[in-house]
Amino acid sequence: MSAPKENFKGNWNEVKEKIKLEYAELTEDDLLYEEGKEDELFGRLQRRTGKSKEEMTHWLKHL
Repeated sequence: MSAPKENFKGNWNEVKEKIKLEYAELTEDDLLYEEGKEDELFGRLQRRTGKSKEEMTHWLKHL
């Protein structure tokens, strides 16, 4: 299962703000996004939130 790339295209700032509202402990470095490196972002988010890849994918798709 890959990261939901469609959520990142064109609206990363909006997605990032929603993530920060849910997980205030995340830093800007945790939320650093580079196009084509979604899996790295997912890895950081998984480690910091304790969610599985499936949980994180489901959560991000429904932001």
